[in-house]
Amino acid sequence: MAKRVAVIGSGVSGLTSIKSCLDEGLQPTCFERSDDIGGLWRFKEKVEEGRASIYQSVFTNSSKEMSCFSDFPMPEHFPNFLHNTRFLEYLKLYAKRFDLLKYIRFKTTVISVRKCQDFSTTGQWVVVTESDGKQESTMFDAVMVCMGHHIESFIPMQSFPGIEKFKGQYFHSREYKGPEGFQGKTVVVIGMGNSASDIAVELCQRAKRVFISTRGGSWVMSRVYDNGYPWDTVFHTRFSNLIRSIQPWPLLKWVYEQKMNQWFNHENYGLVPQNRALMKEPVFNDDLPSRILCGSVMVKPIVKEFTETAAIFEDGTMEENVDVVIFATGYSFSFPFLEQSVIKVENNEAALYKHVFPPTLEKPTLAVIGLIQPLGPIMPNAELQARWATRVFKGLTELPSESTMMTDIVKRKEKRIKWFGTSRSQTLQTDHIEYLDELAEGSDARPRILPLLLKDPKLALTIYFGPCSPFQFRLTGPGKWDGARNAILTQKARIIKPTRTRVVRDSSNHSLVSFLLKIFGLLALFAAIFVSLQ
Repeated sequence: MAKRVAVIGSGVSGLTSIKSCLDEGLQPTCFERSDDIGGLWRFKEKVEEGRASIYQSVFTNSSKEMSCFSDFPMPEHFPNFLHNTRFLEYLKLYAKRFDLLKYIRFKTTVISVRKCQDFSTTGQWVVVTESDGKQESTMFDAVMVCMGHHIESFIPMQSFPGIEKFKGQYFHSREYKGPEGFQGKTVVVIGMGNSASDIAVELCQRAKRVFISTRGGSWVMSRVYDNGYPWDTVFHTRFSNLIRSIQPWPLLKWVYEQKMNQWFNHENYGLVPQNRALMKEPVFNDDLPSRILCGSVMVKPIVKEFTETAAIFEDGTMEENVDVVIFATGYSFSFPFLEQSVIKVENNEAALYKHVFPPTLEKPTLAVIGLIQPLGPIMPNAELQARWATRVFKGLTELPSESTMMTDIVKRKEKRIKWFGTSRSQTLQTDHIEYLDELAEGSDARPRILPLLLKDPKLALTIYFGPCSPFQFRLTGPGKWDGARNAILTQKARIIKPTRTRVVRDSSNHSLVSFLLKIFGLLALFAAIFVSLQ
């Protein structure tokens, strides 16, 4: 009899977890507290308790080729960066293609997840759910927690003296839905992440004045990168990743800073990060520098204090007659249905082996999927987490000892602090390609470049020098997809398709120089492989 698996949530992580269970012959039951799939990507006019909430204008920051599921490319006519409605459409196409909806119980809330009395031998869980006011208790062989980390808003009230007597309106960015109602108002947006930047840029077209108040600043990138390609299809290549990995730390930081300032000088715009030594995730906003340049958005240091009507900034300046304060100050996460002995959350951190498995369980039958913030799209990361977890559930892949897992957790944290710092907003941060390869090892899906170079050089070169797209992890091993090779070799055409809407004469120069560059690239590949094997 197939093992029964409870999947909590039907967003990106939940859907790929259902499919991973089916691929491994497991029997999933997904519990979704709302009435439809999509999680974060399903916009609602009103904030709903227990659900992630987005504003109407949200677009993806990762391109379609990098953020699709590995065996289901997005339609070629889809734009490279998707509005939330288009991304939700893709999720529904995915659910329909693999017939996932029949495994989901909508309007069902998980109340508790507890170990069975004989857990040490069976690894089973008792899941209590509630629907239409009635509770039900069901036994499962494994549990996959797929709730994400954008549900519980975080406002550090103690850091903003006087906010309690502020007579204007203040709220978390989770409650922001659109620019309606802000006409003629003075708005202070606190924070310097993607939400803060998006909201400030959108509001400055309606509001009287808009300020971004930031403690640490941030690098700001455009979605449009070298030669007009989506940023992540150029930045996230295996070759570029190798070059970054072999550079000395000081040189790597210098190169990174030069690249960030290539678009505009962040210091002149008051945006340069306070700690330039960290490799924090940049903000993606194509309009913010222009809005600052036009005076529509003003960047200020952090608010030191509020009065009844004003904001006093750390540099001593004051803005009078403030109408609205929006706290884009991030989120907290928790597992209210789990006992702390299973997963304990402290300082917005949870000790999970490779961000997935609690290391102290007697049986590895509970996995957390999607509780990460990679320097890249979360979708392929969550998918590989789910593929790995289901193989662990089946006993096809074994986890190391508890002490080994704890050592890995400590080392991973030390690396994270070195790269990203100690801020609570960075506790879920991880690298991208290295982490994907780690997970792929657990499901035997990691592509092997050198053997592939001998067997299929065209594919090997594309994999190494082209975008590290999810299709690479369907070339081999369990879950191999016959369409993976073609998807990789045709991804450039799908990138160009939605932008080349006016037919122009091909001006490509197939010259000797182009041929020599290809030869140089081939030599560089051999050199890179040699260095990586040392």
